[in-house]
Amino acid sequence: MTGPALVLVGPPGAGKTTIGRLAAARLGVPFRDTDTDVETTAGKTVPEIFFDDGEPAFRELEREAVRRALAEHDGVLSLGGGAVLSAETRALLKGHRVVFLSVGLTDATKRVGLSAPRPVLGLNPRAQLRELLDARLPLYREVAAAEVATDGLTPQQVLAAVLA
Repeated sequence: MTGPALVLVGPPGAGKTTIGRLAAARLGVPFRDTDTDVETTAGKTVPEIFFDDGEPAFRELEREAVRRALAEHDGVLSLGGGAVLSAETRALLKGHRVVFLSVGLTDATKRVGLSAPRPVLGLNPRAQLRELLDARLPLYREVAAAEVATDGLTPQQVLAAVLA
């Protein structure tokens, strides 16, 4: 199957962008982030899309960005944390080399920060993050061929595990 050399999925704060950039550099391939693709298409940031147009509009843009990236991109691809909510996206990921970067609540909260502009985290980011982690865990595991726990690890340690 053609497509990305590696696809990274996981919740906010798992390190998808950081590890994706490192993996792409190590493999000598380009890096692509579907959240960036969505922002380019919409002409505004992810938080602006959520606030101006709502989450359903964002999710539609995200589904299209993932579909397009899986078809076009041959490097390392990082998906937005909620991309796996779409059954269509989960089906498209079958046959691709997908790694789930998992993270516990404590590390995710430290990495995301409680004031970061993450629209899915709402007014109570810690509680929302816990709910999000619990709800999405089975979906991340459904699409991934491998899972790498990132808690307490340096980016280089996570990269080594992802590429192993």
